[in-house]
Amino acid sequence: MSSTAARPGTPTLDQVASLAGVSRATVSRVVNDSPRVSPTAREAVRAAVETLRYVPNRAARSLVTRRTDTVALVLSESGTQLFSDPFFASIVQGLSAHLADTDRTLVLLAARDRREQEKIGRYARQGHVDGVILLSLHSDDLLPGILASSRVPLVLSGRPLDGREVSYVDADNAGGAAAATRHLLAQGRTRIATITGPLDMVAGLDRYAGYRSALEAAGRTPDPDLVDGGDFGEVGGMRAMSRLLDRAPDLDAVFVASDPMAAGALQALRTAGRRVPDDVALVGFDDAPLAQACDPPLTTVAQPLGEMTALMLELLLRRIEDADAPVETRVCATHLVRRASA
Repeated sequence: MSSTAARPGTPTLDQVASLAGVSRATVSRVVNDSPRVSPTAREAVRAAVETLRYVPNRAARSLVTRRTDTVALVLSESGTQLFSDPFFASIVQGLSAHLADTDRTLVLLAARDRREQEKIGRYARQGHVDGVILLSLHSDDLLPGILASSRVPLVLSGRPLDGREVSYVDADNAGGAAAATRHLLAQGRTRIATITGPLDMVAGLDRYAGYRSALEAAGRTPDPDLVDGGDFGEVGGMRAMSRLLDRAPDLDAVFVASDPMAAGALQALRTAGRRVPDDVALVGFDDAPLAQACDPPLTTVAQPLGEMTALMLELLLRRIEDADAPVETRVCATHLVRRASA
């Protein structure tokens, strides 16, 4: 017996064709969304499919359409970072929700090093996924080049650092960081420090640039002693805050490039006996749920993750349907959310 034979009681393509009064080829074209079918025949086939409760063989369908109905979300970080950072969790939840009522499946892949980036590149090139969304890109990430050269439909979360022509969705990171810094300046703070994200990532670079631009616009010269770096994680923020206090004990405000790092900074300030906001005002970035759970709740910069997630998927599906579609980019506005920490 053929390996593709129907199970007993399972309706077949031939049965659908017989009930609809059309050829087997016509049924196949309707099932595979071909436009080369008359409206009358299409309706007859759809009625027969519903009556018989026919379910297409997805493996056979993929041979015809060359589609897997699978979208990959690739994170260039460790699995620990994926499940601990609320930014990544929000993106995963948003994509899953948007795909829930479709035939498409979301595959989550972590590329922790160059070997895994190359492996994921081969996986995508071999046709196992229809398209890829890349998150948390670092400057040495191989995947944008691998996928673009292989014409795998691709959308980035964040603009590419190398300026390559590729579709992406980003937040106005520099504008948000500048707004946060201006808010601290408006409160009369004079020694405003920052904890940056990784500076091999566009979000880290742009948020640092926004902090500097706001100080310079106010006639302030950025002080290197008031700058320290973290990894967007809570522990990294706590360590960076401790180093800042050692170098600049007179600091009276801090702009922190992510809410998890700001939560860590808050712990370090508390350990050092500094009151927030009385002694040190604190502003984060992301407006993650933990921002409201902190004591005091964090003033932070909100980015519209729901809108960004929907746009990334929209741009990717457009590229899947048309490989020659023009490159599209979107930059979403951010805004300051005022709470007790500043």
